Amino acid sequence: MNSLPHPFHALVIGASGTIGAAFVNLLGDTPGCAAVHGLHRHSTPPIDFADEHSVAEAARILGDGRRYHLIVNAAGLLHGDDFMPEKRLADLDYAQMQATFQANTFGPALVLRHFVPLLAGERAIMAMLSAKVGSIGDNRLGGWYSYRASKAALNMLVRTAAIEVARSQKNSVLVALHPGTVNSRLSQPFRGETIGRQAQDAVADMLRVLDALTPADSGSFRSYNGAELPW
Repeated sequence: MNSLPHPFHALVIGASGTIGAAFVNLLGDTPGCAAVHGLHRHSTPPIDFADEHSVAEAARILGDGRRYHLIVNAAGLLHGDDFMPEKRLADLDYAQMQATFQANTFGPALVLRHFVPLLAGERAIMAMLSAKVGSIGDNRLGGWYSYRASKAALNMLVRTAAIEVARSQKNSVLVALHPGTVNSRLSQPFRGETIGRQAQDAVADMLRVLDALTPADSGSFRSYNGAELPW
């Protein structure tokens, strides 16, 4: 991360997941990274997108005298113990939609609210892991209603927040970032072990993309290879 001040401080939300843990590990080994803090439901402090207070409290505790040059939200939900992505309109279920939006949209929205003020003034990047299937313009297969819609909504939140943040924090970059297919718990039911890349490789790609972004790129939707994706 040559574009960040040295030393820099990093924060990873969703650090108990495959991609989040890889971010913590790789950043921890990155020259110039003074510290990387990983947050999840059982961390200190804990953060749980089902508990609005926990998001605000985590930001309050971690923001006491410290600012961050890189914040990554790697938390997300595609399937659960009781449901899989919907293939048809007939599969739509309120509880599933609510759980998916809570993890992929509502929780990240609260992260934007409470953690944007923790971004460092000289240069800082906040990345929200999104998904290419959240692109409305690229949707050619249909299905996966809740996941697609929740990621599309996340993209809008990032875009809108970037416009506001640019007015007061001109050196900050907010971006929605597509990691590609990664061999993880999220992708395992969909041949992730066969077609997915290793998490360390995916994170290395994404860090290279983030390192190259400028404030003019804030509010964009990027792939792990740096390409700008259609909304």
